[in-house]
Formats: sequence, C-alpha cells, structure tokens
Amino acid sequence: MKTLKERILAEGEYLGDGILKVDSFVNHQVDPKLMDEAGKEFSRRFKDVGATKILTAEISGIAPAVATGLHLGIPVVYARKRKPITMPDQVLLTLAPSHTKGRTVELIVSPEYLAGGERVLIIDDFLATGATIMGLVRLAEIAGAKLVGIGTLIEKTFERGRMELEKLGIPVLSLAPIVSMDENEIVFKE
Repeated sequence: MKTLKERILAEGEYLGDGILKVDSFVNHQVDPKLMDEAGKEFSRRFKDVGATKILTAEISGIAPAVATGLHLGIPVVYARKRKPITMPDQVLLTLAPSHTKGRTVELIVSPEYLAGGERVLIIDDFLATGATIMGLVRLAEIAGAKLVGIGTLIEKTFERGRMELEKLGIPVLSLAPIVSMDENEIVFKE
C-alpha cells in the first residue's frame, strides 16, 4: 500500500535490534485516515474468505482491525493482555513472546466473544517472527473457530514469521513488507 510505505519512509524510525518505531501514525498516535485506507484494502483483499469475526491483539492491532471490520461489516474482538474483572473466570488464554516488550505476554479472550463456528480473520499491526499472531491462531483454535486469513500492516520479512503462518494454508497479506532496514534505509519488497 503506497500511502503506508510513504509514511514509514517519512516518519518511521529504525531503533536497532529489528525494531521499527511507527508511533506517530500506528502505535501510539493513530492516523484514522491511514487506518481507514488500510481497512478498505484489507476488506477488498479478504472479502471472499467469508470471515464472521476479526481477531487482533491489544493495543496496536485494534485500529487496523476496527477499520477492516467497519468495511467488512463484521465485529472485532481483541485479545487482552490483562484479565479485567468484567471477564468471566473461564477464559481463552495463551502466552506469546513480545519482542518490543522484551517479555512473554498473555493473550486473553472471553469465550462469549470467540466461539466455535466463527470464521476468523486475524488483523494486526506487525508480522515479524509471527509469535503474537501464532498466539492469536491458538486462541481461535482453542475456541473451535476456523481461521480464514491473516493481514498485517507491516511485515519484517527478514524475521521469517511468514514461513510459519503459510503452513496454516490460509491467505497471509502484508500491506508494507520490508525486506531490510537499518539506520540509513528501509527497503520494501516489490
């Protein structure tokens, strides 16, 4: 997606150790117009998979997931990283390592919002090692839902997370796949 790539080049900052800071438009401050454009693109690409629900992880996956849900006309559920008191005692839970947090995080979903028979489309901000997305995959599987696709705004192809996801046999789409990045340059896959 051209607009997203342009924003990454203009405002993205390589912090070393494979970390790309896009806080000014994705991860801390959100550009609603950009997310709407991403949601339109995801909905165009995934319109035929028959998704009934979108699944993401808090917090940075929520904006692109909601925009996609709006354009597909389906609800969005996000995996929380802490269990609030409003959640039932029995929850769907898995663990996933977080590169940016430097620790393992819990991914928690209430079973009232993710159940068997759902056709789940995962939308998230980044695909790197695939650890968080595989955590979301596990949650969908635990719920008895069928996974129908995975979409991410940005993919760091050099971290090879796609290889694991492609084994699932479903469409995997990234709007801005990056093949390399360092202090001087960010290079996108053509």
